[in-house]
Amino acid sequence: MGEIRWATKEYTDEEIYSILDPVVREWFRRKFKSFTPPQRYAIVEIHKGENVLISSPTGSGKTLSAFLAIISELISLGRKGELEDKIYCVYVSPLRALNNDIRRNLEEPLAEIKKMAQELGEEIPEIKVAVRTSDTTSYEKSKMVKKPPHILITTPESLAIALNAPKFRERLKDTRWVIVDEVHALAENKRGSHLALTLERLRELTGEDFVRIGLSATIHPLEEVGKFVFGFENGKPRPGLIVDVSFAKRTKITVESVVEDLVYTPADVLSQALYRRIGELVKNRKTTLIFTNTRSGTERVVYHLKKMFPEWADKIEAHHSSLSREVRLEVEERLKRGELKIIVSSTSLELGIDIGSIDLVILIGSPKSVNRALQRIGRAGHRLHEVSEGVILALDRDDLVEVTVLAHNARNRKLDRIRIPKNPLDVLVQHVLGMALERVWDVNEAYNVVRRAYPFKDLPFEDFMNVLKYLAGEYAGLEEKKVYAKIWLEDRKFGKRGKMTRAIYYMNTGTIPDEAKIDVFTVDKRYIGTVEEEFAEHLMPGDIFVLAGRTYEFVKSRGNRIYVISREGAKPTIPSWFSEMLPLSFDLALDIQQFRREVKSLLGNKRARSFLMKKYGIDKITAKAILSYFREQAKYSIIPDDETVLVEVVRDERVVKYFFHTLIGRRANDALSRAFAYIISRKKKCNVGVAITDNGFMLKVPEDKALTQGELVELFKLENLRETLKRALDNTELLKRRFRHVANRGLLVLRRYMGRERSLSRQQMNAQTLLNFLKKNYPDFPLLKEVYREIMEDKMDVESAELFLSWIKEGKIKVIVKEHEYPSPFAFNLEVVGASDVVLMEDRRELIRQLHQKIMAIISSKSTGG
Repeated sequence: MGEIRWATKEYTDEEIYSILDPVVREWFRRKFKSFTPPQRYAIVEIHKGENVLISSPTGSGKTLSAFLAIISELISLGRKGELEDKIYCVYVSPLRALNNDIRRNLEEPLAEIKKMAQELGEEIPEIKVAVRTSDTTSYEKSKMVKKPPHILITTPESLAIALNAPKFRERLKDTRWVIVDEVHALAENKRGSHLALTLERLRELTGEDFVRIGLSATIHPLEEVGKFVFGFENGKPRPGLIVDVSFAKRTKITVESVVEDLVYTPADVLSQALYRRIGELVKNRKTTLIFTNTRSGTERVVYHLKKMFPEWADKIEAHHSSLSREVRLEVEERLKRGELKIIVSSTSLELGIDIGSIDLVILIGSPKSVNRALQRIGRAGHRLHEVSEGVILALDRDDLVEVTVLAHNARNRKLDRIRIPKNPLDVLVQHVLGMALERVWDVNEAYNVVRRAYPFKDLPFEDFMNVLKYLAGEYAGLEEKKVYAKIWLEDRKFGKRGKMTRAIYYMNTGTIPDEAKIDVFTVDKRYIGTVEEEFAEHLMPGDIFVLAGRTYEFVKSRGNRIYVISREGAKPTIPSWFSEMLPLSFDLALDIQQFRREVKSLLGNKRARSFLMKKYGIDKITAKAILSYFREQAKYSIIPDDETVLVEVVRDERVVKYFFHTLIGRRANDALSRAFAYIISRKKKCNVGVAITDNGFMLKVPEDKALTQGELVELFKLENLRETLKRALDNTELLKRRFRHVANRGLLVLRRYMGRERSLSRQQMNAQTLLNFLKKNYPDFPLLKEVYREIMEDKMDVESAELFLSWIKEGKIKVIVKEHEYPSPFAFNLEVVGASDVVLMEDRRELIRQLHQKIMAIISSKSTGG
């Protein structure tokens, strides 16, 4: 029994009823009639005390699957007079908004059950539910200490703080069940790593295992996610059951091209066609949810729809993370009441907020991953027996190819793998300090607790010791930089040190960095405006971007300011919405490479169009557009696929551009392009311009620094990508910004101290000073090690880039270099990557149209032998 197993037994109604308390049984029978698939697999197992991970679509009764056995058990305890004032169940969710939903969804059935008991003439005690988050007042918190709820609803951050609240922590000692909701939104990031450690510390407090229940939307691979939720014991995953009913709900996904000709249709016509088509799709629906990929896109779609359909104007709303909480809640309430015709969102509605009934989901542009597509489209038909219907509208030819493969994978449930961060040391620092606040620990004992958490299961002892040494102030020279010891460490034991330590922990715990707005000034100190920090971290000297309708070149940064010079008329190299762009997943990228080879083999075939329509479920217009795109590429150059990488050389007004057709997703391309640019800049002693997309990257050098064909091929033989990348990151905005985040999490630069907030600008300056000091004196310092790991593994995808390079070295993929007068059709999007915004698209489409005309002229002159 001691391993992770897949649930195979589907219990009958009678079997489930037999384990429920009579009142709960009667209530369920009257209200629901029968059980949903996740409930049939999970309820009895939870009752037996099994750990369970449930992966199922929205609206399938996941939450009740987790809570029903627990509610029943608590009521049974109450009947026997054994229900005490203590916390039995902890429910953790990443979203504060979700917590209020859950409380409502629990209090309603509990009230109904109590009412039914009275009807049956029975007396049952009240089951208390309470929410504890950063919004909870100190009065409510102190009330919870005196009279704790039976079920506590909280966030990962609040639970970590509660564990260190001396009085409240006592109330958590008898926890029997922990439910982690929205696992898919936690596993891939540091909030998840943070929670995994919190749960192991809770396990240490309870002294015995509690039942762990994970709830997740569509996610893959489930075994790994199961290990993440259940944790490890003695180096082996804790046993548990995986309930995979993510296929219980039917999904219908269609792909459409908004116009027949994606190249020559003018932007305004395309825009009209897009909104007209949305109008046709939503006309006969009650409520439609539209996803755009950026917040700015959301606002623009709302604006255009209101203008085109004034009769629906008061029933169209936007919902994204930049809106205030009040506005968001009001939109959600209107949605639940069924008052909205159209709701447009960027990413904020992907998580499981209960949003009432939606009968169609439209995605504008590619959602970039199969899991995300299924999660978004799964919002339609909120009930289990309803079909989730989704339409993906493509706006350019690369998008069209991508969503054709994506929709095919989604229909066949071929999901993308998630990546769980490994050994994030900044998160570890917080928890080691939290542990020291509890009691004195033996070093080995603490190390074993940490390694029970999945992200830290392979943590090297040396890294653990370095974290302890840092917290104990053993790195000489840090004290002069106002970094003081927070623990004592001697004779292989450690404990807390200093009066302020507990306050520092409370004020600075959590993993989400503070959002910074970066001020933009000209070199002669004239203020221009602000950009998001996420955008600023991508800038390299020489990068050109648009702000407030003008073009600027990035020069340098200092603290939270960046300095630029005006460059009117220069072509932007980085789009202003770059930081919001979702990256294409590596797995899906590889499938698109295979699709390219498949289409290439069909080009001479008369039945190509009908074959594609049948296999990929696309319409005639889409199939025709894809085939003509590929024919143009084949006639002008070659089609890069899973066996060939094309490198194009294009000479253009005193510069040479190199287009690398590496279709491996933007995160892996980020790693590869930075390493290549670094090698070239060292070798040729010049600045190298870089532009990145999911389908490849472009490097640009002055014409007198051009590379030979041999030098280009040599780049792919790079021996140590990580080392090269580490050197390439030196002095970059990315390293400076990310180091502040890591230093915040790792308590090296405090966000709040003595009850006061520290300005982000000051934090950034401190982080910079410390970064330079540590690089020089302690290159192996744990937080320095972590910032490189975070950038390379979480922000970029160095593993996939290494894998891709190894395929080239092994000869599985060959590199072909070709020189062209203009970039080939597959390179158009790289050539115009910096051109202004994609939903505005005028400039971008105009550039592509001009390129296309030039290329078609060359192709036709080739075919006429000209």
